Amino acid sequence: MSGKTSGSARLRLASGLAGATLLLLAGCASSGSSSSPGPPSSPSSSSSPSASGPSSSPSPSSTPPNGSTSSRPSATPSATPPLGSPINQPLWPFTTLSQAQAWEQSYVSGGHQPWHLDAGQTALAFAQGYLGFTDITKVTSTNVAGRDAHIGVGYPTPSTPPGTATAAVLHLVRYGPDPTAPWEVVGSADSTLTLTTPAYGARATSPLTAGGTVTGVDEDVRVQIRQPSSTSPLGQSGHNPAGGTNTPWSAKVSYTGATDPVLTVVAYTGGHLLAVERFAITAVRTG
Repeated sequence: MSGKTSGSARLRLASGLAGATLLLLAGCASSGSSSSPGPPSSPSSSSSPSASGPSSSPSPSSTPPNGSTSSRPSATPSATPPLGSPINQPLWPFTTLSQAQAWEQSYVSGGHQPWHLDAGQTALAFAQGYLGFTDITKVTSTNVAGRDAHIGVGYPTPSTPPGTATAAVLHLVRYGPDPTAPWEVVGSADSTLTLTTPAYGARATSPLTAGGTVTGVDEDVRVQIRQPSSTSPLGQSGHNPAGGTNTPWSAKVSYTGATDPVLTVVAYTGGHLLAVERFAITAVRTG
């Protein structure tokens, strides 16, 4: 999957979001990511949802792949919109600003879980621990601009010499105004697998219809709905065979148990080398 540094971005802005509560996030650009801590052995805390940490250290590259469609509206790094606005919905690891601030206080006072300050480690923990895609073990690209980051995550390929493949490019922003504000996953930048329905930030009810396009051969797109407070998916679609170039796909997912304010919709495909080789995410609201 490619990054979002070039190519036309697909704006996915939900309608009817005038009533959404805006959470505080600084609008001014600051320095990029903080010092890079080692991989978290278990990124869980009382102020954030539980998730198993990355199993190996990432090897970031300086430039992400090119040519993609964003599954969330774009924003300039110098004016990152507030989390909770139509532009940025908080997906993981924190569901509220108060949770993020509680972690920040624990870090300042005792150095608790420094992986929250590393966008790459946060992206890997999201893919592995939250989504359960344990074969996603590498950071394949890194692009940090102020309080905004696009991180490619993927897996090793059996090539000579050894290489990596990008499964997704995740978009993260700092959750709060301080230099020690943690990174928060808010969406993905999509290319050969897109998730354009439901609209980013839309209010969702069960059953949910998801859709987009896929490019590839013998693909099988599946969809899950997740929330940070639950360890298992709230719902999952059946198999949806697809293939070709920018071929439309669609799936309907019934789900139960949604209690968090924002849910993650994830579409994924694989089966050639690994069970999950590409994925795309979007955010929907429960209220």
